[in-house]
Amino acid sequence: MKSEHKKTYLQTGAEAPAKFLDKSVRITKKTTNRFISNKLAKAPRKYWNTLGPGFITEAADQDPSGIATFSQTGAQYGFHFLWLALWLWPFDSIITSMTGRIGAATGKGLASNIRSLFSRRVLYACVLAVFAADAITIGADLGAMAKSVQLLEPKLDFGLVVIAFAVIIAGFQIYTSYAKYAKFLKYLALILFAYVGSALLSHLGWKNILTHYTFTPHLSFSKNDLIIICAIIGTTISPYMFFWQSSQEVEEAIKVGKLTIKQRAHVTRRQIHAINLDVWSGAFFCEAIAYFIVAACGGVLFMHGITNIQTAAQAAEALRPFAGQATYLLFAAGIIGAGLLAIPVLAGASSYAISESFGWKEGLYKKLGGASAFYGTIIISMIIGISMNFLGINPIKALIYAAVANGIVAPIVMATILRIGSNEKIMGQWKNSKIGTAVGWFTTVVMGLSGLAAIYALIPSKWL
Repeated sequence: MKSEHKKTYLQTGAEAPAKFLDKSVRITKKTTNRFISNKLAKAPRKYWNTLGPGFITEAADQDPSGIATFSQTGAQYGFHFLWLALWLWPFDSIITSMTGRIGAATGKGLASNIRSLFSRRVLYACVLAVFAADAITIGADLGAMAKSVQLLEPKLDFGLVVIAFAVIIAGFQIYTSYAKYAKFLKYLALILFAYVGSALLSHLGWKNILTHYTFTPHLSFSKNDLIIICAIIGTTISPYMFFWQSSQEVEEAIKVGKLTIKQRAHVTRRQIHAINLDVWSGAFFCEAIAYFIVAACGGVLFMHGITNIQTAAQAAEALRPFAGQATYLLFAAGIIGAGLLAIPVLAGASSYAISESFGWKEGLYKKLGGASAFYGTIIISMIIGISMNFLGINPIKALIYAAVANGIVAPIVMATILRIGSNEKIMGQWKNSKIGTAVGWFTTVVMGLSGLAAIYALIPSKWL
């Protein structure tokens, strides 16, 4: 009887009940379901393993100075500029992925490529501007980290904490292998989720935020607006990111045994796809963190009339009475973690740029004795950063000018990236697409205009 029923189902093409199926068929279905479940379970881990230089580069962009910029934005303007996070994501991703592709396809860092295609004057102008802006930012970041530590433990000496952080960060860069150091930075980036937590714990009106401020641009053309927009764009699409990203793709190739330029320049479509996924994911993460920082400060500080926020540490302190101790602690911890992530990237980017410009031996995979000038540049950047905290220089004003300087220098560096990335002799089959080139030039023009607008806004009215 059972065989007749089974035969009927087979003849009609209908799906037979499990009890009529052969044992082998049931086992096959069970195995298939288990296989699919295992694949789904492994997908997040596989995705995480795909993330590398691009994710680190973009996460490091949320350094304490960037946190200060976004905190100021929220405190002074509320949710007014939240929309910028969403709109900047594709532009940031496209230009940064170009630099990663340049590093992978040529086997050389960005400065080396600029050196081969442009005059020394252009190269030195770009590199000097990046080094100066990075040194100022390092100084401000060290100060912000020390202030945050004092929020948690007021008795600690500010100067000693600044020096301790600089020594620890430089020591890790010099004496830790690239593979271990890159893995450490990648996991350290997760500390930035503290800002998601701080925003969620602030009990904001998310329906109103999503409906009215997340997607729709709110823009006026006052002088303060022009400066803050330039600062936001400058701290989001910073020149140092380009030098670090391209050089890290080179380091990744060296890590797997590709020691010569010729070996490193041989890349596959799968590698290019991985670079794009890495960068776009990192940029989304970066913009999401910026979004939640602005939202937290806009929903708490702006709403309570606290608009004079000059540092990230001040933002953390100001949030405590209104958003609670947990939000305060998360915000303060995020500043420290962000600095530990960003400062080595800032110092490393400057060192790559200068070393490649002068043809020095460079790379985090090398020992101190094998790249003394490279590591020496990192140490000099740290010394300048430390000195800023003892010379009475106002770090906040310096940061504003550094962010504006980034907004001015970035278009020049981006123009070189677009020229290199569109050159078929250099890039071969991996040259920029027409759409990518168009978006890249559009971003460059917008950044250039914002930089010029910021310069205009900084000119005293009596001079105009």
